[in-house]
Amino acid sequence: MNYRKIGNLTVSSIGLGCMGMSHAYGTPGDKVEMRELIAAAVDMGITHFDTAEVYGTPDDPHDNEKLVGAALAPYRNKVVLATKFGIHFDMSLLKQGKSPVVCDARPETIRRSVDASLQRLGTDYIDLYYQHRVDPKIPAEEVAGVMSELIAEGKIRHWGISEATEEDIRRAHAVCPLTAVQNRYSMMARAYEALFPVLEELNIGFVAFSPFANGVLTGAYDASSTFEAGDMRANMPQFTAAAMEENAALLGLLHELAAEKGATSGQIALAWMLCKKPYIAPIPGTRKRARLIENAGAADIALTSEEVAAIDARLESIPMSAVFGILRN
Repeated sequence: MNYRKIGNLTVSSIGLGCMGMSHAYGTPGDKVEMRELIAAAVDMGITHFDTAEVYGTPDDPHDNEKLVGAALAPYRNKVVLATKFGIHFDMSLLKQGKSPVVCDARPETIRRSVDASLQRLGTDYIDLYYQHRVDPKIPAEEVAGVMSELIAEGKIRHWGISEATEEDIRRAHAVCPLTAVQNRYSMMARAYEALFPVLEELNIGFVAFSPFANGVLTGAYDASSTFEAGDMRANMPQFTAAAMEENAALLGLLHELAAEKGATSGQIALAWMLCKKPYIAPIPGTRKRARLIENAGAADIALTSEEVAAIDARLESIPMSAVFGILRN
């Protein structure tokens, strides 16, 4: 494994997004197996682990923080532990045709959240604490002020924002410097490349979640793929039979590039972003040891700037389906 800087924080080039071990991908993973998987990740040199207070199971809405905290306890001083605050779910809103995500970044809510996360994680500090979604009711400067206080108190060491715009970034950073922005990013979701100039200007890292577009870019799914109840992919537009047909050229490109590099499609999807910018740190999720090993191997694949530019040019001309979380023009 090799390492890179996001802001002034050093992380493994490939991280591990832990959400799917507990949340949104059907039946939660077996806890013993998931703890063993996290330990295996540490043994591979992975140091960057991502969770959130709302990643839970039907039985425990905060299950993932407990799982990740317990698994990383033996390695606490060797890893970067990231979690998030600022949202909760109100499923009754679905009946009104609204998003169930409710933002709440009031200072008193943040303080309750950080203390609860510290307890669940079994630690006395959080390495990287994200505002999970921007709360339009609370000024960015007010949230940043609370982050500054939490850093001074030793409860967190760095902070970031997820799904942030340039305005959000600039306003927050002016009060308390950001270490990272965590946004959806993949070959199918490139809108946030527009943020790269401001991130470079302010020395802020870019943590990429869903780097495989929820798995499509691994090539492991086709028009016949089905998902169990509770797996959010069942309702994602990129997994429909029509979408699979529409994305055939994209998946063909990945297969072609993988053959050239002696790699897999998923490894190319990760290597492409790693080689695009030195401050991009993807956090693919998995429950499988074989996939964990494969993802880690992407850090060793070298693409020249010319190769990355050529891939970008191909991506601009290839038809793609809609993808969850992204609005296409």
